[in-house]
Amino acid sequence: MATAERTDLADFLATLEPEQWEAASLCEGWRVRDVVAHVMSFDGISVLGMLRRAIRARFVNVNQVGVDELASLSIEQLLDRLRAHLRPQGLASTFGGRLALLDVTIHHQDIRRPLGKPRQIPAERLRCVLHDAVLSPELPGRRLARGVRLAPTDLDWSHGSGPEITGPAESILMVITGRASALGELGGPGLRVITGRLAAGSPFGSTSAKR
Repeated sequence: MATAERTDLADFLATLEPEQWEAASLCEGWRVRDVVAHVMSFDGISVLGMLRRAIRARFVNVNQVGVDELASLSIEQLLDRLRAHLRPQGLASTFGGRLALLDVTIHHQDIRRPLGKPRQIPAERLRCVLHDAVLSPELPGRRLARGVRLAPTDLDWSHGSGPEITGPAESILMVITGRASALGELGGPGLRVITGRLAAGSPFGSTSAKR
């Protein structure tokens, strides 16, 4: 599924004009090209290599270091690199590729949404990503979804108990991973709870919260 998602992303990126690669993504401070670099920055790197990167970043913004390492690549080179690494390798292949699937699916939407290019995420992938998004220690989903019931209206999946949050599954994914811009697409009594939690913490996309 991670390979399929990366393939879909690569096919989409190939349709973009150069100025769209320079457009802002949902990740604050990152353009589309920066998000693509981030997606590729864990492929082939070992745990030791990641530690070295963290030391260079002084353990503050490791992801930015990975993006900076690929900053000199052209649009064509970034796309070629993605095409050459459709199957996750290195740290990206952690948990049988589930980490890569989670990362690329979310960031695919971070690119598409500001460009006004929506899509239908395949249900099997979306179900898997939602499941992992509420469990991953790297994402805010576990905290944001605590004590509420996530009940997508277009996907056979649900999570938790408490006041419901309803709406498109993709919108729920974006909100539980900290994208406050998708809040207006959701409804239900649980929405007030998660809105308050997002307001209390840094919304995803701030420099300190990039994933």
